[in-house]
Amino acid sequence: MRHLKFVCSFLSLCCLFSVAWAADTKSEAGFNEYVKGLKDEALTQGFDQQLVNDALSHIQYRPTVIKADKNQPERKITLDSYLATRVPDWKVKQAVELYESHHALLTEIGTKYGVQPRFIVALWGNESNFGKIQGSHDVLSALASLAYEGRRETLFKKQFFAALTILAEGHTSLEVFKGSWAGAMGQSQFMPTSFLTYAVDYDGDGRKDIWNSYADVFASIANYLSSEGWNEKYTWGRQVKLMDEKALQYAGLDKNNFMPLSTWQRRGVRRYDEQNLPAVPINASLIMPDGEEGRIYLVYNNFHTLMRWNRSSYFGVAVGYLSDRIKRGY
Repeated sequence: MRHLKFVCSFLSLCCLFSVAWAADTKSEAGFNEYVKGLKDEALTQGFDQQLVNDALSHIQYRPTVIKADKNQPERKITLDSYLATRVPDWKVKQAVELYESHHALLTEIGTKYGVQPRFIVALWGNESNFGKIQGSHDVLSALASLAYEGRRETLFKKQFFAALTILAEGHTSLEVFKGSWAGAMGQSQFMPTSFLTYAVDYDGDGRKDIWNSYADVFASIANYLSSEGWNEKYTWGRQVKLMDEKALQYAGLDKNNFMPLSTWQRRGVRRYDEQNLPAVPINASLIMPDGEEGRIYLVYNNFHTLMRWNRSSYFGVAVGYLSDRIKRGY
């Protein structure tokens, strides 16, 4: 029996080493062969021959993006430390100043799409630091490298061909088609498929320019939120206190825990200052990003919409928190 366990353990280790070896054998030569397949597939999908030739002769293997994908930080942080990093006072100050300087355009777009302008600015600030950090990676090279790596080939091939469509439609040029290591683009950090679904040519110049046009950036963010169910009559949520710990059993973003404020009131949930919840007919979820000892929030449907933008509850709270500070003006 001990011998059998040793053999099984040895075989398991061999399998692990085989997987690791296979990952390490990814090479520039293998990538070049992979790109030939992408080229054939692009032509089969009907992309222009010249575009395909130019685009695919331009891309290069980027092992650094694969390394970035495999080594995303796993360090445990708290919501407090996350907010301190993502929404420091200097960013709030910039957000308020930019909200005021673009007020007319933001109000026009907010009215058209039914989205409060402060949330447009809050997303803009959280995604790209108001356009200052858009990424310097060649989008096609990054996406092709990630597809070649293989773990999420279907996902990144879909994004790759969506990126080719963006080029084919003339929204940007090959030379300046830059983004994050994962292929997120522009001041709104849209993935290519999100760009094709939500990006807007609001300034009417024939291009959906989320890299340089404030009008297009703001309208694209607003269009995403509006399309995904945003309701301008309400905010995103509020920090609360629990006067009865029994409410904890109903915490979570599951639809079954999405209940009227009056129900949460009966279950002992109060505003953070311990006053009664608003007497308005709106449903909410109780969330605890850091567990019972951390901040506790009642969040509304708009927060669920933010979670479709980014599945991190920390991100959603950061956007809401920044939007609240923009509203207060500090």
